[in-house]
Amino acid sequence: MERNYQEDPGYKAAQKRVKDIKGFYVHLIVYLFVNVFLILANTEFTKFGNWNLEMSNFYTALFWGIGLAAHWAGVFGPGLFLGKNWEERKIKELMEKDREQMEKWE
Repeated sequence: MERNYQEDPGYKAAQKRVKDIKGFYVHLIVYLFVNVFLILANTEFTKFGNWNLEMSNFYTALFWGIGLAAHWAGVFGPGLFLGKNWEERKIKELMEKDREQMEKWE
């Protein structure tokens, strides 16, 4: 018997997660292609074949890279910094402190 995953309660969440990850990778590929093209198009070659690189050639890559990093953090980072169940653990910790304080004064 084949399992119908679409009826699983976590299916929609997993589907959204896959869509978010795919969106990030598409963003990354576009970033790489566009910025390589822009850097090569804005780079001047001297007659000896040396590259004349200026910082202004990299501004688009720099600022777009900051946006790409923010996109990465939005897709992969929510559980990275505070952990997956951080809120729940913190609530339990604070409730335990309150309970100890109440018992202390009883």
